[in-house]
Amino acid sequence: MAQKKESSLIKLVVVLTAIALVAGLALTGVYALAKGPIELSQAQKKEKALNDVLPGFEGNISDTVINYEGEDILVHRAINKDGTLFGMGVETFTKKAFAGRFDLMVGFDDEGVILNTEVIKAGETPGLGDKINKSKSDFAKQFNNQDPAQYKLQVTKDGGDVDAITAATISSRAYCDAVQRAYNVFKTVKEACYE
Repeated sequence: MAQKKESSLIKLVVVLTAIALVAGLALTGVYALAKGPIELSQAQKKEKALNDVLPGFEGNISDTVINYEGEDILVHRAINKDGTLFGMGVETFTKKAFAGRFDLMVGFDDEGVILNTEVIKAGETPGLGDKINKSKSDFAKQFNNQDPAQYKLQVTKDGGDVDAITAATISSRAYCDAVQRAYNVFKTVKEACYE
């Protein structure tokens, strides 16, 4: 009887090990198949976001990576055909969001006025925090054509000029944090390269 229990236990361990191995191999295969399309989709989303935040631009893009507060930020300098600065698209982020981190693209003209913002990646709560996306609300529009030198990039509850999304103050604050980071990086690049 003890030998039969031991034999059943060994069979059970072998079967479970085989199932785990097959499942692991299947997941690895699916990941390998999906990795390329996911990366391509993300690259296309960033390219579309860059076009959206720099409306009307028809020159050359020169990319620069800036280390800001220990994090690398990609800056797309938009150079007109005559060599002058059109503006910059800054890939920024915040780690203060309700879901942890989200990524934005913020476009500035050559003086630092915000042209447009676009969410690249976010995982905020559906129906509340996801209203940072333009398809869900007009929240992001209030940043357009604002000069962060005069427009305080904080929600009104914190003494700023930004109207928070109702019931999503954390996401609103995080959005402001990301845009402020982008503006700080814009100023750093502008001072280093154009003044």
